[in-house]
Amino acid sequence: MASRLLVLLAALVLFALRAFARFRRAVHAVSNHPGYRTLLNTLGPIENFFPRIPGVAPGAFHMWKRKHRDFEEHGWDVITYVTAFIGSSTNFYVADADVIKEITTHRSRFPKPIEQYKVLTFFGGNIVASEGEHWKRYRKIAAPAFSERNNKLVWDETRLIMQDLFTNVWGERAEIHVDHAVDITLPIALFVIGVAGFGRRIPWQDEDVVPAGHTMTFKTALHTVSENVFTRLLIPDWLLRAAPTARLARIRDAFAELEQYMREMIRARREHPAREERHDLFSSLLDASKDTDVRLQDSELIGNMFIFMLAGHETTAHTLCYILAMLAMHPEVQDKMYESVRCVTQNGRLPEYEDMRSLSYCEAVLYETLRMFPPVNSIPKSVAEDTAITITNADGERTTVPMPRGSSISIHTPGLHYNPRYWPDPHTFRPERFPAADWPRDAFLPFSARASSASRRVARV
Repeated sequence: MASRLLVLLAALVLFALRAFARFRRAVHAVSNHPGYRTLLNTLGPIENFFPRIPGVAPGAFHMWKRKHRDFEEHGWDVITYVTAFIGSSTNFYVADADVIKEITTHRSRFPKPIEQYKVLTFFGGNIVASEGEHWKRYRKIAAPAFSERNNKLVWDETRLIMQDLFTNVWGERAEIHVDHAVDITLPIALFVIGVAGFGRRIPWQDEDVVPAGHTMTFKTALHTVSENVFTRLLIPDWLLRAAPTARLARIRDAFAELEQYMREMIRARREHPAREERHDLFSSLLDASKDTDVRLQDSELIGNMFIFMLAGHETTAHTLCYILAMLAMHPEVQDKMYESVRCVTQNGRLPEYEDMRSLSYCEAVLYETLRMFPPVNSIPKSVAEDTAITITNADGERTTVPMPRGSSISIHTPGLHYNPRYWPDPHTFRPERFPAADWPRDAFLPFSARASSASRRVARV
């Protein structure tokens, strides 16, 4: 027994020495540039299970909780995160707008880490889980779908959805009580996606008639999938197929039902083309993919529709919820926003799509909310070759940071959005930042980074 314990102890010591040697080499490879030095690599889904313990783990939701504080403490807007055990790695946190622009512009040097996105391909290949020529192909098909006609469709249908809520749900009630604003904003976003994304209107008071050959309505399937996307990502296929609980069985069935609905929609629109022109995203992707050079397989069409639904549902709903919260906390902003809308829509008329450019203060409130509550906390990139970046801090000091091949990069959105170099008094809600012509566009990345104005309709996801 003693000899076995001795062998085990020797193996542990050898493992620790090797890990320490790797750790020292990794720190040396980045010229010991300031940042985190921890035992554990908690980047990814496991991050949220670890408390903040200096030298061990940075803590759950540390990017959001600390915002720009880590960069201030280390004196640079690019910091390193070198770990020793459990997935030892070298990472870079970036909250420098110039460096971010360099990273997103040079996709060959700093490609997307595709392996992290494979979990999003259970419906099929898509624009998020691709890079290089595959990404260009998907973008070529997707870009035309994000047109002025689709934007107008979103506007018009959103107005109808809100009228339906006011008339048929709230009716003549003088006061409306809602436990949580997201209980309103989630269905609003879902219904907009239903019609602008899939070309299917979903009323607030649905009859819930299940079509033949289905076990749930399109509305129920879409709602269940959108609510349980992250559960689906974490559950292995074998466990979902077994579905040991009623909740897992419902999630499994909802994903199967939504895929069946989308395949039926593809078949119906190919066999019976609509006489009127459609501008919903699904139809636009279907039309664009008719080109034999870039034609999408049905699984790819479904995969991309799923990604756009995933990107547009909770992000939109929670941003709307944050807007309502900030307006409630800042009544002076609420009053100013109300007056700006009233001046544009005089005599009680409903706002038209053509009024959008006149509602600049509404846009400013949206942008400031997205700055303070970005839907995406981290945009991952990887380092494809040994390279280096030159950075300048707030004091004007310059340094060159080596970036070894195989390192990972996290574009740190909260750090960027709360960086006082770009946003004075960043913790204050001030929509007036945005009407100015010179606001720092390169320091505003609520969803993803764009390397040029030509990419505005389809973010460089």
